[in-house]
Parts: sequence; C-alpha cells; structure tokens
Amino acid sequence: MPNRSTDPLFQLIKSLGKSEKRNFKLYTTRNSGSEELKIVQLFDALDKMDDYDETVLLKKNKSITKQQLSNLKAHLYKQVLSSLRLINDENNIDIQLHESMDQARILYNKGLYLQSLKVLDKMKETARSYNQLTYLQQALFFEKKIEGLHITRSLKNRAEELSKEADEVSCTLSNISTLSNLALQLYGWYIKYGFARNEAEEEAVRSFLIDNLPAKAHQLTGFYERLYLYQSYCWKAFIRQDFLMYYRYTQKWVDIFHESPFMIALESGHYIKGMHNLMGSYFNLGNHQKLSDTLDQFEQFCNSKTVLQNQNNTIQCFIYHTISLLNKHFLSGDFSGGLILVKGIEEKLKEYDLYLDRHRILVIYYKIACMYFGAGDFETTIDYLNKIINWKVELRNDLQCYARLLHLIAHYELGNLQLLEYLAKSVYRFMAKMHNLSVVEEEMFKFLRKALTLSANKLKPEFEKLLDKLKQFENRRFETRAFMYLDVISWLESKINGVAVEIITQQKFQAKKIKPAV
Repeated sequence: MPNRSTDPLFQLIKSLGKSEKRNFKLYTTRNSGSEELKIVQLFDALDKMDDYDETVLLKKNKSITKQQLSNLKAHLYKQVLSSLRLINDENNIDIQLHESMDQARILYNKGLYLQSLKVLDKMKETARSYNQLTYLQQALFFEKKIEGLHITRSLKNRAEELSKEADEVSCTLSNISTLSNLALQLYGWYIKYGFARNEAEEEAVRSFLIDNLPAKAHQLTGFYERLYLYQSYCWKAFIRQDFLMYYRYTQKWVDIFHESPFMIALESGHYIKGMHNLMGSYFNLGNHQKLSDTLDQFEQFCNSKTVLQNQNNTIQCFIYHTISLLNKHFLSGDFSGGLILVKGIEEKLKEYDLYLDRHRILVIYYKIACMYFGAGDFETTIDYLNKIINWKVELRNDLQCYARLLHLIAHYELGNLQLLEYLAKSVYRFMAKMHNLSVVEEEMFKFLRKALTLSANKLKPEFEKLLDKLKQFENRRFETRAFMYLDVISWLESKINGVAVEIITQQKFQAKKIKPAV
C-alpha cells in the first residue's frame, strides 16, 4: 500500500504546478529579508524530496537548525497559501463574496455606511443567484448591525424586511444542515459496513432516514435542500440494494445540476459524485448502453476547463472515470481489454498517491483483481487481493470479506491444495467475525471444503449441484451482494462447460443485447 507522507507542508508543496511554484518565488522574494530567503531555501529543499524526511532535510541544509524548522515551516505554509490566493480563479464565487464582505467592512470602518450597504446589496444579489446562503446570512447580519447602530435614512419598513429575510435564510440553512447531516451519516454507514445484510439493518437505515427528515422535506425547492434530500434517498436505496430506486435518485441528483448549469462549476465535487453514482446505477442494473453513453458525457466533462484547471476535480474525475471504465468492461465481459488499462491506472495512482482516499484505492484494486480473475490470470489476481488483505484499514468490511473469498477461489484455480484448507478456515473465521456470512457464502465454503477430497472426475457433478443451489438465491433479497462482488454463477458455468469465464460472460452479454435493456 502507498507510503503516505503526513507532513502538511510537504503535501502542499508537492501539489503545486510549475506556474504556482514560480509565482511563489516572485511573491516571496519581493522582500529580501533573511527569513524570506530561508523559507525559499526550505521550499526548494522540500520540493526536491520524494518523501518527507526531517533528518535528511536538516542534514542537507546546514543553515536551518532544528529549533528554527517548526517556525520556518509554519511561515512557509502561510506564504504558499498567500501566493496561491493571489493567482486564484477570479471567477470563483466564494472568493468574490469574501472580497465583497471585506470591502463592506473596510467601508464601514471608514464611517461610509451607505457605501458599505451598497456593497452588501450587491453581495446579497450575487449570493442569492448562486445559492450561497451562508454568505447571504453574513451580509444580512452585517446589514442589520449597520441599520441598528446608525441612522442611514434607509427605506421605510426596512427593519421588518430585514428580519423577514434573515428568518427565511435561517430556516433554509437549518433544512440544509439537517439534510446534509443525514446524507453524510448514511454515506458513512455504507463506507463502514457496505450493504444491509439482513432485515434488521435495512429497517434501521429506513427508520434513520424517516426520523431525521425535516418537516415537508419533499416540498423544499432550494438547490441545496433538494441536493441533500436526493443524496439521502440515494444512499438509503443503495444500502438496501434497491438499484432501480438508486438510479431514480441519482438521476434526480444530476438533473438539478443540468437545470442550473452554473452550479456545475460552483459545486463540481457534488456533480462529479452524482455522475459517478449515475454510472454506477447503470452498472448495477446491467445497462451497458446507458453506462457507455453517460461515460462519454462524463469524459467530455473531464476534459472541460472546470476540471482541467482544478486539481481536486482532476483527481476525482480520474477515480470515477476509472471505476466506470472498468465496470463497462465487466458488463461486456471484455476482461482482456480491461487489463490494457491497468498500467495507466497504476501510473495515475502513483502520481496522485498523496491525495487519494483509501476507500477508492481499495475499490480500484478489487476491480483490477476481478479483471485479472475474469481473464484467467489467477496469480496476478492474488497479488492485487493481497494489497487489500494486507492493508489494515477499517473500511468496507464487505469488500475485505469478498477479497478474501476471491483470494481463496484463485488459489483453488491454481491448485494450491495445501494452502486451501488453511485459507478456507481463515476466511471463514474472518467473515463470521464480521457477521458477513450469507447463504451463498456458506454454500461456497461447503463446496470448497468438499472439493479438497474429490477426484477430478467427481468435481463436475458437484459444480452442477452448487450452481443449481446458488441460482435459487440470485434474485433473493440480501443475497444479491454476493453476486455483485463476485460473479460466482459465471465461474461455475465456466467450470462445468470447460471454457474461460471471459467467454461465458461475453456470451451472456451478447444474449442480453438481443433483448431490450432494463
């Protein structure tokens, strides 16, 4: 797993582009004081390092003492941020609104109350246009302060109007806070546990959503209110494995951005995540055509100015584009074609190492492992699964469990029978401890234990028996997750028919294309 540096200054410097580094040098050297020259020296030293090592840093830079280092780093951090602030995107609404508030306060401190109110009026208009209610609230509070302390000869009934405006904004912000908390908590539940494993968990998630919805939630019309409402229902449906409902709410999520296109640049992260979830819903429903079409749209967005001029957007687009591209290959059964992507994916993972969250890396490694498994390369499958198994993180218990189960099957395919009995017991204990055993996994373990004692000519009937059993659970609630993470049915059919998993999957894909898509 990646060896991540946790030093904030080092991470910040490594995130800078060439023009940003050049701007920092110009910004800092405008003064020639000794402290400024030292932070430039520290900047250059950190920029040249591949990994942060304080001992090496001090050894190579004798003019910087250990006692000075902490203060120099703090000063350098502030200076880098200040230099970035000067060259930031002038079209950024957050920055514009911050500047307006700063100007209003400066004018107020000069005693120019009417000019300050004029700036605040423009600020409120901009904030409303872009749904930036927190800035609108700040402007209203400041305006109330001015009106309450000074005679401004403002319009008649201005006090009542200001009070009404402030109350409306506070009510809307309260709804947004409640709904955003709800969406975040449901998403956090999924990140920790994965899908609901039984009726009790499903009911707990359903009740949690209902109990925490604000009054008349479905009548709310604000952009952010609807955004977080749709997200909440999206995560609830996903956890319950109700993929049709998941699709409907991810589509609503994306649609509100298309209704207000200017919000895409303002809330790019939410839009990118919405597109990812929409593509994921098509994958879960097995709709290859819709996934392909939406992926094309997403690729166009990934090459837009909104993404290319923002490093965070670039990284997020890489993650979600990669996952959807791999999913597209899974649906068509083109595992060999999918493997062509792996080298480029690995290079990007290394390039973005400092910025990637562990959950996404786990997902990508698992999908790559499945791709190698489908292509019949079981040794490389095990290599990628070991990256997951040996990485001790408290994330996605379900993914950890299925990585171990696929790891077990890959060893079975390689004929590592001596390892198999030990691994089977180890995996069974792990999954049982996680309370993650479903009927499908139980049947898989029974088969693998039995297969160890059977001769080759007796295996085919056992494969057929297992296939018949598992097909009964293919569309059963709380069992579908096993088939999502691991296409056991196709694997068994490949063993029975004596052909590669890739061929079986491609045959199913071609047969499905003849019928209308879901």
